[in-house]
Amino acid sequence: MLKRLYDATWGRVFALTYDFCFARAERGGLRELRREALAEASGRTLELGAGTGLNGDLYPPAVTELVLTEPFPAMATQLRRKTAALGAHVTVVEAPAERLPFDDASFDTVALTLVLCTVPDPDAALSEIARVLAPGGRFLFLEHVRSEDPALARWQDRLHGPWRVLGHGCNCNRDTAATIARSPLRIERLEKGELPLAPPLVRPLVHGSAVTL
Repeated sequence: MLKRLYDATWGRVFALTYDFCFARAERGGLRELRREALAEASGRTLELGAGTGLNGDLYPPAVTELVLTEPFPAMATQLRRKTAALGAHVTVVEAPAERLPFDDASFDTVALTLVLCTVPDPDAALSEIARVLAPGGRFLFLEHVRSEDPALARWQDRLHGPWRVLGHGCNCNRDTAATIARSPLRIERLEKGELPLAPPLVRPLVHGSAVTL
């Protein structure tokens, strides 16, 4: 009951203001980080947690079909509006990352940006990513993560609860690189950086790729 009320109130506000809240970071370099993270996408591509569609026009020409999933209806509505102009090769599906309605080995690429911080069960989501990737397929990711600085990590732990409420489920202290490393995927490239013009709690960043084992 409380979750439904939260989604119907603050969740809808969060969805409506999402692009505005990220606009400064996008102009400060996040858009180019997204483009770089997605540059290796090719073939039939699945993006998880596509949100309002900020990645929609950043995929390279090597992508022949793009399937976008988004579990939150308020976000999915905006996603459909924004991606309508991208053409018939783009499909929007309302589905959680932990339960993907797709066949095994059905995608050449799976991508996500700033998503695993919010997924309720990231281990299950990564297992699903491994399941739907074709042999030799590639998983592309860009995620804010737990800081390697012990002082900042302690603040991430202290403020985790309030930040999670404010960020509609965003966890500021997840060690996502470790989660990917223990998944049924093999990390082939991992780069560290910072989320441009972001609050310190969510500034530490990793991006890279992993492949099916």
